[in-house]
Amino acid sequence: MEDAALLKYTEGVPRYTSYPTALQFAEDVGPEEYRQWLGRLDPAAPLSLYLHIPFCSSLCWFCGCQTTVVNNYEPIAGYLDLLAQEIEMVADALGGGHRAAHVHWGGGTPTLTTGPDFQRVMALLATHFDISGNTEVAVEIDPRTISEDTVAAMAKAGVNRVSIGVQDVSDRVQLAINRVQPFEVVENAVALLRANGISSISFDIMYGLPYQTPETMIEGMDRVLRLDPDRVSLFGYGHVPRMRPHQNLMDVDALPDPSDRLELYRAAAKRLSVRGYVPVGLDHFAKTNDPMAAAATTGELHRNFQGYTTDTAGALIGFGASAIGSLPQGYIQNAPTVPAWRKAISAGSFATVRGFRLGDDDRLRRAVIERLMCDLTVNLDQVCAEFGTDADQFADSLLALKPLEADGAAEISGNTVTVPKSARLAVRSACLAFDAYAT
Repeated sequence: MEDAALLKYTEGVPRYTSYPTALQFAEDVGPEEYRQWLGRLDPAAPLSLYLHIPFCSSLCWFCGCQTTVVNNYEPIAGYLDLLAQEIEMVADALGGGHRAAHVHWGGGTPTLTTGPDFQRVMALLATHFDISGNTEVAVEIDPRTISEDTVAAMAKAGVNRVSIGVQDVSDRVQLAINRVQPFEVVENAVALLRANGISSISFDIMYGLPYQTPETMIEGMDRVLRLDPDRVSLFGYGHVPRMRPHQNLMDVDALPDPSDRLELYRAAAKRLSVRGYVPVGLDHFAKTNDPMAAAATTGELHRNFQGYTTDTAGALIGFGASAIGSLPQGYIQNAPTVPAWRKAISAGSFATVRGFRLGDDDRLRRAVIERLMCDLTVNLDQVCAEFGTDADQFADSLLALKPLEADGAAEISGNTVTVPKSARLAVRSACLAFDAYAT
């Protein structure tokens, strides 16, 4: 399809890490309802656990995360004490005995925690949840913050997968985004991880940053791929200074326009393809023998608040400030700021401040959107049959997709919708046609 047509469908649409999106969360879901939802979870069903560590040692100007810069360890130590209290509260509401299929540490910078504190939290989780050698324990890593002791402690605690924030290896770009990270720091981090038996490694790369060019993207991709990661996440920078005013600290005049962003993505994606990585969903790439690539091939790939995943657990329990949970009944989110979260947990209450109750139509549309986001195709007859209904109710959605079809961003064959691989960046706009809350 023409670039001008593709660009129409790549901006201003949700990322669909959930459906409905967080924009629909409301304050009528609170702590007591969350407690009830936890108590109704099937003890035999596996859970996914997410721990949010909202602290960083410095502020990256591109950052869109909920985080706070700290200059000493005291706030982190106090936060972890309350995180342990929240874990105890959740375990009490659950009644114990649940298996943890996946544990994910995110942030912020989880690797600001000391080795002993990291092990302490993992040991507490293990007392309340069944964590085994089959549990995937993943950590988001800022390579500037780890040491040999940190990595050894993570390995001892069961960490078996990490994602390393690389973003860009160009000195000029790093200065422009306030994330100075010599490439040797990344190399040393990878060597430390592998020396300690943590071999499943992913890199996070960002395009759309100031001063990036197709040439710098290719050069940078060649350098990081020599480190042989299993997966690469190729994220497009989201410029939202109204929500994150610090983004204006960058030279915004040096940000690429939409057409240039597209060329940056293509340059990096082509390099990944040449090196044998296969595209997964919207923005991930994986080695052909990686479980994520296999899941994408078999239709078993999933998407949650951390992005694409092979995790099949039916419930995600979030711990910490701003953490989001997903349960069969719906979604919940903790207080977004550390002081508000701390106040609630200190008082012995869950910090739930908003959420969303799922209805039958929400669950159906969520399934349709997840398959589109993961597979770039969805058979509406098949999904609807699983929900005991038929695809006629999506007549308006198929009609809304007609402009995308005319532009080559979607293909409609009966009740099957497909986004061509060449137009994968438009997949979120295709999902928008199935979003009952879109305006």
